[in-house]
Amino acid sequence: MPKAIEIASLNAYYGSFHAVADVSLTIAPRSITAFIGPSGCGKSTLLRTLNRMHEVIPGARVTGSVLVEGQDVYGSGVDPVLVRQRVGMVFQRPNPFPTMSIKDNVLAGVRLQRRRLSKGEANSVVERSLRSAGLWTEVRDRLDKPGASLSGGQQQRLCIARAIAIEPEVLLMDEPCSALDPISTLAIEELMAGLKATYTVVIVTHNMAQAARISDKTAFFTIDGARKPGRLVEYGPTAAMFSEPNQQATADYIAGRFG
Repeated sequence: MPKAIEIASLNAYYGSFHAVADVSLTIAPRSITAFIGPSGCGKSTLLRTLNRMHEVIPGARVTGSVLVEGQDVYGSGVDPVLVRQRVGMVFQRPNPFPTMSIKDNVLAGVRLQRRRLSKGEANSVVERSLRSAGLWTEVRDRLDKPGASLSGGQQQRLCIARAIAIEPEVLLMDEPCSALDPISTLAIEELMAGLKATYTVVIVTHNMAQAARISDKTAFFTIDGARKPGRLVEYGPTAAMFSEPNQQATADYIAGRFG
């Protein structure tokens, strides 16, 4: 099977603190993979290593390799900015640029690439991205209004539109529904189900029901104690993980016995 992402012997550090230990897994293209596990087990740290956001933190570093479509994003001479164009990210809380209009929020990443667009091209990118994010019909008559004027769920879909406007290959989502109400959460989940036809999606979630509903494969991480690194316990098809996990720790976490 083709591999969109190959993680091999990956370790992540914050200074001297070993945050994630020796993770190896492969992620298929055009699928949704969920990272689950208790707080502090390194799920979000691992997610950020996939587009080199981890190293933005002073003292943070990574060993091992992350291949995206066969290219090691930590290879010699690889530009992190170009990596983040290929591997987009949506954060836990909606973060539209407050002084920008809805339209300008969508185009922000494209303009950072120093791409010159005609008015017609810009309008096309905005419509395509907002349609893909399931937001076009709700905002098409107010594209000049501030992005921050939207509801929380709409703001998160605007951030998704901004991420996919640059046409990445992979879309990372770090608990994208944790700050949203149930109706907005459902809208984001339905959106993700549609996005995987085009993108490889990796999501961190604390919501077990959400992981079971939306993901094709699930990776369960845990931690053995304070100041210990997070580690991968089990990785496999979501249906099997939630019905017949191979590891007792996985079964205990899914059943809510810890975490």
